[in-house]
Amino acid sequence: MNEQIQQLINNLIQIEHVSSTLYLAMSNYMNKLNLRGMGTWFRLQSEEERTHMLKLMDYLVDRGGIVELKPLSAQPSEYGTPLETFQKVLEHEQFVTNSYRQAYDYVNQVNDQQTLVIIQEFLKEQVDEEAQSQTIVDRLKLAENNPAALLILDQELGQRKPTATSGTAPAAG
Repeated sequence: MNEQIQQLINNLIQIEHVSSTLYLAMSNYMNKLNLRGMGTWFRLQSEEERTHMLKLMDYLVDRGGIVELKPLSAQPSEYGTPLETFQKVLEHEQFVTNSYRQAYDYVNQVNDQQTLVIIQEFLKEQVDEEAQSQTIVDRLKLAENNPAALLILDQELGQRKPTATSGTAPAAG
């Protein structure tokens, strides 16, 4: 495997690893606020990101590459209001999308068709990730000073269930 492609995939693995840890920390924070539905949503989102990380790791190994897991920074223990928390989620998902776009551009440039296919899969999923995050942000803005609306949204997000195929469901919204 091309050394630059191996490094690129390892960087994407790191991004997914950070994402999984970030969403787990956000889950704990929402649970601390007694917004258990949002806590559940974040826990499942963490598992989904971990699934992405594992898929990239398997791909790298299958192509003869070497997986390099790097240390993670500690995550914050507080994220502000639910709206502020999900705004951070949206910003993070936009960062992830941009990272995959840059990877796609490079892989396309070096004409690695196999890696291009896997990155396209993740780019396609990022459309949904950003859309779902934006929907939740928009709905939290609508509910901003209405505790009943916040509790209804919390309850709705808590309905998210893992899927049989990946272990997680698509983002609720």
